[in-house]
Amino acid sequence: MTADSTAAASQPQEGNVSRSASAGRETNPGKDGQADGAPASDILLSLHGISKHFGPVIALDGVDLDVPSGRITALIGDNGAGKSTLIKVIAGIHEPDRGEIYWNGKRVDIRTPHHATELGVATVYQDLALCDNLDIVANMFLGLEQRRHGLLDETPMELKAKETLASLSVTSVRSIRQPVGSLSGGQRQSVAVARAVMGDAKLVIMDEPTAALGVSQTAMVLELIQRLAASGIAVIVISHNLIDVFSVADRMAILYLGRLVSAGPASDYDRQSAVEIMTTGGLSERENGAHGAEAAV
Repeated sequence: MTADSTAAASQPQEGNVSRSASAGRETNPGKDGQADGAPASDILLSLHGISKHFGPVIALDGVDLDVPSGRITALIGDNGAGKSTLIKVIAGIHEPDRGEIYWNGKRVDIRTPHHATELGVATVYQDLALCDNLDIVANMFLGLEQRRHGLLDETPMELKAKETLASLSVTSVRSIRQPVGSLSGGQRQSVAVARAVMGDAKLVIMDEPTAALGVSQTAMVLELIQRLAASGIAVIVISHNLIDVFSVADRMAILYLGRLVSAGPASDYDRQSAVEIMTTGGLSERENGAHGAEAAV
């Protein structure tokens, strides 16, 4: 694999397959919904030509991406590449200006976070959105509390919380009634993920899941991500830590200035080539300079 070949200067046409100049990798999967040789039936989420503008700013520009079930897709890119905007489109926070979204092969319009949740999309943001003063059970059922005769029905909530944590092999917490504020970073991430999958999630999006974690806590979270995929759940991981990315990812998707410039099996990449594509869009420095000169003319 080389890291100094060229990327296509023009945007690929709908249904075509373009190749990253760095290693001949598939960049924009075709409209048949196939990615990396996976059967169409394995494609849970398929994005076609997703674009999003904020005034004059182009946040996303014709993004095509397939997300298979039971695999870990790493979404990487430099700051401002469009990662956060893309996951917010999938999560129903932003509505795309153009493009189509397919879920299990059916066209859908994800207009609200509630609709995304109904489909089976669960997003774990970097801040985790946990309440430190509440215990694990209360956090996992926050806004979804079960009641009986007008009072909280604690027993089924405790049983469901235990069952969900056990299914993810989360065994490091002392008690499900301990305050979340007393947990380590890895344990807090585990609780946030357990809350996400408790509602029968089919796709879990994790934004910087290992940020600010120690070595042992990072290992715990990475193992949790692998267990999610092993259970058949599709996982999208957004991370700047390429060591963590390459330790778990099955597929790579690289954004550059709002465009998906490269996507394919993680085995086709290494850290050096990934960084080059992230920072140049797949063009060498000399080619970038020539491209800039042409644009100036």
